[in-house]
Amino acid sequence: MVVLSQGATNHLAFVKTCKPSSAIFDGVPVVDLSRTDAGAAMVRACQEFGFFKVVNHGVSQEVVDRLEDEAIGFFGLPQSEKDKVGPANPFGYGNKRIGLNGDVGWIEYLLLHTNSSEDDKRLSLPLSQGNQEFLRCAVDDYVRAVKEVAFRVVELMADGLGIEPRDALSGMLRSEASDSCFRLNHYPPCPELQALSPSGHNLIGFGEHTDPQIISVLRSNNTSGLQICLPDGAWVSVPPDHSSLFINVGDSMQVLTNGRFRSVKHRVLAGHGKPRISMIYFGGPALEEKMAPLPSLLAEGESSLYKEFTWSEYKRSAYKSRLADYRLGLFEKPRVQ
Repeated sequence: MVVLSQGATNHLAFVKTCKPSSAIFDGVPVVDLSRTDAGAAMVRACQEFGFFKVVNHGVSQEVVDRLEDEAIGFFGLPQSEKDKVGPANPFGYGNKRIGLNGDVGWIEYLLLHTNSSEDDKRLSLPLSQGNQEFLRCAVDDYVRAVKEVAFRVVELMADGLGIEPRDALSGMLRSEASDSCFRLNHYPPCPELQALSPSGHNLIGFGEHTDPQIISVLRSNNTSGLQICLPDGAWVSVPPDHSSLFINVGDSMQVLTNGRFRSVKHRVLAGHGKPRISMIYFGGPALEEKMAPLPSLLAEGESSLYKEFTWSEYKRSAYKSRLADYRLGLFEKPRVQ
């Protein structure tokens, strides 16, 4: 824990640091969406790490670059202008405080809903007119393209697992009632804060957590910071790759596959000399969707590892927790000895 001076903090009293592993994760599974064995490769990656990256994903670089440029423009606005679209509750602009339960990071962000109705769009991105309208259009174009990747990814996962029907997962994301969201994160450089941290430590940009939704599709600029936790508990740094998309297994997918896939614990370190911009689509089910293992995945005599619950119930529980809490623990059935 580092106590920061008033001038450096800009109303942030404390920021956590950690001593990062020097290990670079050279073994990030790569899935080529143009290959016929993509589904099988995804299954292997999700069973081992809950994490992989996709290439040949079909999202145009023009769409990506336009959103990144607009995001840099938004986060470069005076603080008073950005504050007009906050505080995030949960949607809108947030600065340093992540959620309502005391988690803090060296970050600012926009969290937006992605429902398809015009009312939802208007409410989810409460930006003023002018140049910010370009950001609205850039978000819409990017989310539209990345949704198609998400649909394709989960259908290939279904193929690899032998799930029937094939759209059992993608149907949850395609539904107009899907409770999906989109997040733009900005981790600004902060040499003053870095100088105050203990030697060899890094500022926490976004603390360790798993994503509660079904899957997450992440893209970032060519800046390091993302780390994942391997099954043995070791933290490793993921090499940046601005042209690929990274896929995280979420808690809901862990439940839907009855633990065959595990949600990946990850975090972001910040405070280096180069800003990090990331954009994440969180694919979630409808609020009243029941979360339980898919029947076609349960072998004869196999029982569910989880109590049945709705996405709404799980979401409410997750919002009451801290980032690092093991949220699924409350929904696991007791282990039979």
